[in-house]
Amino acid sequence: MKDLKNKQNKENSFYSYCERGKKAGAAVCRLLLLAEKATQATEIPYHIVKSKKRRKTLLLTIERDGRVVIRVPYNTAESEIHAFFKRKLSWVKKKIDEKKKRVQDMSHPRRFVEGEKFLYLGEQYPLEIREPGKGRGKLALSHGVFFLNNDCAKKVREIFIKWYKERACEIFTERVNFYSRKLKLYPKEIRISSAKTRYGSCTADNKLFFSFRLVMAPYSRIDYIIVHELAHIKIKNHSGRFWRYIEEVMPEYETHKKWLSKNSVLLDI
Repeated sequence: MKDLKNKQNKENSFYSYCERGKKAGAAVCRLLLLAEKATQATEIPYHIVKSKKRRKTLLLTIERDGRVVIRVPYNTAESEIHAFFKRKLSWVKKKIDEKKKRVQDMSHPRRFVEGEKFLYLGEQYPLEIREPGKGRGKLALSHGVFFLNNDCAKKVREIFIKWYKERACEIFTERVNFYSRKLKLYPKEIRISSAKTRYGSCTADNKLFFSFRLVMAPYSRIDYIIVHELAHIKIKNHSGRFWRYIEEVMPEYETHKKWLSKNSVLLDI
């Protein structure tokens, strides 16, 4: 009976946090749950990734989707991994708490009301509801304000996503063309996706995919992802050679990488 009650409490906790975070995606939900575990000093789950390659050290990261991941050499004993995690536990709790604070505003559903702010190219713009007018689109960004027709209430999220995707297609295509000429790396195709945890990807046949959510980030962060994916046309992995190439092209890439990791939960609608 006690076990059943504990299970129900866990399920209720999960439901409560997911209800608060569902509109902001699974990452928010997971981060809120991890933050609760950290606060209550309960066990924080982690995922182990074993490498058969030349990895010699253990590396702990908190992924964009909230997972705690430990990358280890293939033959590392489980006891050694757990001891490593225990040594890093205070750091993990600190980072989870920092992420939790950043996602608090995102744990509530979008209301799409006057004054609510939306990100575009790293800046936040307030929403203003207006009467439909001749020649006006359903949604427009003008003079630092998002203008939305008042007859679009039922499909407002879809309208925003469509607007973001259109802007993303324009901007990403222009930036890919710029860096393609500069690096002499030419993709087969460019597509806009709705991915939530991957800003970009490069297929085996050199097709590039970019999440429309990336258009909410500043230009410098967009350029980093574009350079990153173009580099995969040349080097199909994340080896030391790959990162050295990225650094040659964009010496400050680490700054952009950290910013995107830190602010990922904000790049959503």
